[in-house]
Amino acid sequence: MARSKGIKVFAGNSNPALAKAICRILEIPLGQARIEKFPDGEIDVKIEEDIRGVDCFFIQSTCPPVNDNIMEMLLFADAAHRASAERITAVVPYYGYARKDRKDEGRVPISAKLVANCMVQAGFDRVLTMDLHAAQIQGFFDIPVDHLYAAPVIYGYFRDIRKRSGDKNITIVAPDVGRSKVARGYSKRLSAGLAIVDKRRVSGEETEVLDMIGKVEGQTCVIIDDMIATGGSIVDAAKACKKFGANEIYVACTHPVFCGPAVDRIKSAPIQECVVTDTIPMEGKEFPTLRVLSVAELLAEAIRRIHFSESVSLLFKG
Repeated sequence: MARSKGIKVFAGNSNPALAKAICRILEIPLGQARIEKFPDGEIDVKIEEDIRGVDCFFIQSTCPPVNDNIMEMLLFADAAHRASAERITAVVPYYGYARKDRKDEGRVPISAKLVANCMVQAGFDRVLTMDLHAAQIQGFFDIPVDHLYAAPVIYGYFRDIRKRSGDKNITIVAPDVGRSKVARGYSKRLSAGLAIVDKRRVSGEETEVLDMIGKVEGQTCVIIDDMIATGGSIVDAAKACKKFGANEIYVACTHPVFCGPAVDRIKSAPIQECVVTDTIPMEGKEFPTLRVLSVAELLAEAIRRIHFSESVSLLFKG
């Protein structure tokens, strides 16, 4: 059953292009909200239309500037709650602070849990997100979480490449053991081989490749990861594939954070193409081998199903 006063989609400053694409698919206008900064850097939010009794969705990736984007999201939730919105859903294509999901040493925070607590306390009733760095983060929220996967968009792209090229020698490569389960899923759907880069961490910023588990010699390799930050791990994996005899190397990830030296590293690496999605905007970070796929249709369908109280579970399948 639809919400009594319909649906409105609003956007923060993190990814307005994705929000507009979602609204085009849903055939609704983007909600009117003003998000500005005071001279001292404090963020000011004002919703500029009536939302009493409305089903509200706020689209905001917590990508750089991470803290500003999180604060915009929290302030929107508070404003919408005080404006008597019927339900407020945070649509977070990229959930930041996700790498701190446990205490891996003494006297450190569990940042992913703290951000989840802040979102719940701010007034969000539901969260829609994509490819969490650790799936257990869903359990950090005391509200419903719909966790989507970009896999259908990404493997659809590589399936089409395979059809056009007729190349049967494709191997999906996990850049480390932790990503092997995801890589296995892509391997199954593409009827491709599977390989895993065996490496050890030398320091906080340096890794050493020890071996390659699986065959990559003479293969077209597709290295799969959920995110690329500084690019170190993914570039090391690409160099390892080349060292062990791969013909061509593609890289694919959902979240192109691309901070620090990431772009320069990828441009100089033996990578045929770097395939990412638009969970994070790429303005100013483009390079010739970058290919951006859109997850707008997937998110729009999830928003539609949530609004009409339909099952979202079919969209979970990555």
